[in-house]
Amino acid sequence: MTNIRNQKQVYIIHGYTASPADHWFPWLQDKLQEDGVSVDILEMPNSQAPKLNEWIEYLLQNIKVLHKDTYFIGHSLGCVSILRYLQQVNISEPLGGAVFVSGFTDPVPSLPSLDEFTIDHLDDQQIMDSLKARAAIASKDDTIVPFALSKKLAEDMQADFHEVDHGGHFLQSDGFTTLPVVYQVLIEMMNNKPR
Repeated sequence: MTNIRNQKQVYIIHGYTASPADHWFPWLQDKLQEDGVSVDILEMPNSQAPKLNEWIEYLLQNIKVLHKDTYFIGHSLGCVSILRYLQQVNISEPLGGAVFVSGFTDPVPSLPSLDEFTIDHLDDQQIMDSLKARAAIASKDDTIVPFALSKKLAEDMQADFHEVDHGGHFLQSDGFTTLPVVYQVLIEMMNNKPR
């Protein structure tokens, strides 16, 4: 039995209109669980009409394991939600890291209903201090979240940036029921011993 304190814990936070059963989330969960990693895909409340306070409250109530081997994977709206959550939670030591897929921290022109998630300034330094490692993945042909917004998130968070030429928004409808790049980036992050 692995010591729970030493077990790696991953939380996957989906985006707008999505659910834990969508896209590449179940595939990633299965793949990580085969490696002995504990994985929770949180079912964010009311994802068809998300409200910032509901989402943050939900994360505060449902993320139970916070230690040096806790990792987050966010997709789209899930990314900025993780960042907002990290500004409100008390942690005793820096967490393992986060991978932001098709993320944004500025308003998305085509999705004004999500502006409340991006309207307040983020404390980039505080967030960076709470995550030992940060990576972002974005596709140049994303028609939902402009590539430039994902690149800015990576720059603001001083995250390793992984560009994909043709991935769209990495949705099931774009053909993505697996996303090996996320798995590879996360595994590298987990295996990267502190310098």
